[in-house]
Order: sequence, then structure tokens, then C-alpha cells
Amino acid sequence: MYYLGIDVGSISTDLAVIDEKGTIQRQLYLKTKGRPLDAIRRGLGILGEEFSTEDIAGCGTTGSGRELAGAFAGADIIKNEITAHAVAAAKIDGEIRTIIEIGGQDSKLILMEDGFVTDFAMNTVCAAGTGSFLDRQAQRIGIPIEQFGEMALRGKHPASIAGRCAVFAESDIIHQQQMGISEENLLSGVCRALANSYLSNVAQGKKIRAKVCFQGGVAANQGMRAAFEEALGTEVFVPAQHKIMGAYGAALLAAEQKKNARAFKGFYRSQLSAEIREVPCTDCPNQCRVMTLYHDAKPIGAFQDRCGKYQAAARA
Repeated sequence: MYYLGIDVGSISTDLAVIDEKGTIQRQLYLKTKGRPLDAIRRGLGILGEEFSTEDIAGCGTTGSGRELAGAFAGADIIKNEITAHAVAAAKIDGEIRTIIEIGGQDSKLILMEDGFVTDFAMNTVCAAGTGSFLDRQAQRIGIPIEQFGEMALRGKHPASIAGRCAVFAESDIIHQQQMGISEENLLSGVCRALANSYLSNVAQGKKIRAKVCFQGGVAANQGMRAAFEEALGTEVFVPAQHKIMGAYGAALLAAEQKKNARAFKGFYRSQLSAEIREVPCTDCPNQCRVMTLYHDAKPIGAFQDRCGKYQAAARA
């Protein structure tokens, strides 16, 4: 039997299928493109060509769109990103004590002890400490984001760039370009600025201990890894699964569930178009604004109701 994990973020939607031993059998990294439901459908369609619905014993969802994914695909467990990333890291290496996770729109710090989360912090205020900032600078300079890290490693004299604010950082970058600073030194300075911004904002007041694990899409950037190693004075481990760690953790969490009946609705859902409507509920003082998925005018999923009544009705 297999277990499915879905991680829906603002930049990417990731899916992972694991076996009963927790080994990843298939993984997908898809662009969300501002349409999370379409990305979920696309992922289910791809996996549905390789697995049957009967193969999936459980499904877990995480990420900012975890409730939507859980309602549409049918989730046995819905967990936040902190828990999912920590579970995945602990599975890969039990000696990991610190997780640096940087995605497209936010960044996280997770501290662990014996496989359990002891503390965490998040930054969602400024884009200066996220992958979207790196993407923008790569576009401005005119290089593929895939070459960013390699070029940054060649910079021997990193440019001085303020990293606490995306606006100020970009102003510094433009100024350094006008001064004739090489692209390699400019990109190296960007990596150093982002790493310092992360450590002074997200990790402020937190004790970072080895072994340090770097996760998220930005972990593919070799320049960022080198910048963190220089700032921390220790080796930074980047797992091969760094892009889909949230989905991996969600699948592992689903495998831990002991249920007689699974909630996963099937890969056929990739073929369903769905309309999302906000339905007010006045049955109790909670006054929930229930998000309901409709297909052919029939409800096929719901979320954001505190009591679970609408979710239960959609599953029936």
C-alpha cells in the first residue's frame, strides 16, 4: 500500500507517494500559478496514470492550501507546515536539530530535539527573505534562476547589500550594478544578504545547533547554502528531497493514521471541475463562513467549518 502527501503553497504544489516503509516512490513539484485547485487536479492526474485509487491507503495535506487540498482530494490528516517539515526531516536524519526552510513567499526556522519540535519561528512580512526575491533579481540580471547559485559561488568579493527590506535591497543592487560590480559578486552579495536577513529576523534569539538541514525550493541554490555555512560556521545539509519535504511529511503523517476507512476520494477527482463558494452558516454562534466545493451544482467538499458538519456531509 502507498500513502499520498500533498503540499499546496503559493509558489509550488508538491505531491509525494511513499510506500509502507516511508520510501518515496514518486514525487511531483508543480507550479501553483495562483490556481491551487488546478495544480492539485494536475498532480492527481499525473499520479493517477501510475497508481490506482486502491493503491492509496491514506492521504495527508499541508501548506497554506492544505484545507482546500484536504476537501478536494479527501485527507485522512491535515497538518501545518511546521509539523510536516519536521516529520520529514526526522525520518531522513534523526540527528537534525535545526531546520532552515525557505520557500517562495515565506521562511521558517524549526528547532528539534530527538525528532520532536521544541520551537519554531516564521517570517511572512517581507519578501527580502524568500525565494521570490531571488527570482526577481535573477530576472532583473537576465539569468535563469537555476544558474543563480553557481554564479554566486564564483563571487570572491560579495557586494554589500542591505537584506532586511526588499525595497532597500533592490536599491542597493541597482546602485552596485551602476558601480560596475560583476554579476558573480553581486549575486554572492544577494545570497549573503538574504542569509543574514533570515538569521537576524526569523532566527533572532534562537539557538541554532548542528545538524542543520536546509529545506524548501531555495535550498537548491548553492550560493545560499554557502552563505548560511559561512554565517553559521557549520556544515549545512541539503536533503535530496528538499523541494518536496512538506509533501513527504504529510504522506508520513498519513501513514501513521490507523483508520478502517480511508478519506482519499480517488484520482478521478483530477477530471472534476469545481467551483468554490462561500456559504454562511447561522446554525450556531460561531457564524462560520464555510468554503464549499461544487461540481455540477452538487457539494463535493467543504472546509473552514469549525464543527466539521459540512465536511462530514460532503464526504457522505
